[in-house]
Amino acid sequence: MQGGVALLACLGQSGLPQALKLRSHLYFQQRPTEMKDLFDPIVVQETKKRILQLRPESEPQWGSMAVAQTLAHCTSGIEMAMGVIEAKRASSPANLIGRLIKPLVFRDDKPMRRNSPSSPELFSADPTQCELERERSRLIAAIDSFANQDAACCTRYPHPFFGPLNPEQWAILMYKHLDHHLRQFGV
Repeated sequence: MQGGVALLACLGQSGLPQALKLRSHLYFQQRPTEMKDLFDPIVVQETKKRILQLRPESEPQWGSMAVAQTLAHCTSGIEMAMGVIEAKRASSPANLIGRLIKPLVFRDDKPMRRNSPSSPELFSADPTQCELERERSRLIAAIDSFANQDAACCTRYPHPFFGPLNPEQWAILMYKHLDHHLRQFGV
């Protein structure tokens, strides 16, 4: 994530105008024509297979959430993308930084960093009430609903960190979020 580090360093040293200039440069670098997203039926099937590999004894390689709580968190993420949950915008400077690094996130299939920040609204599940099979079923149903409705299901409400997203960006981000947490549990 050298570009993101350079962008953040630039923001701290030279102020916003220099950061916007760098953002523009990064955004227009050549990007892959296709990235994995939850509108792709093959990606959806592969993701659901990975979810089915999770077990009650699955241990996180980082973070503190148990597997069932993590699946509930992932379901909340998809519900946010569909407009069921409207997460509050991050406060400054986080929302500004989010908009500046947004091009880096959507440039390639690089996985999300470990312990990336998340919106508090996505952690609403009580860990003592999370049961693996129920949360797995809820997540798979949410993925199917998102994928089957395609672009029509995506909210116009801005992402709390990245700001406005188009349906393709929501689909990419939802895949990256799921992939991040599935990798967290080694699947």
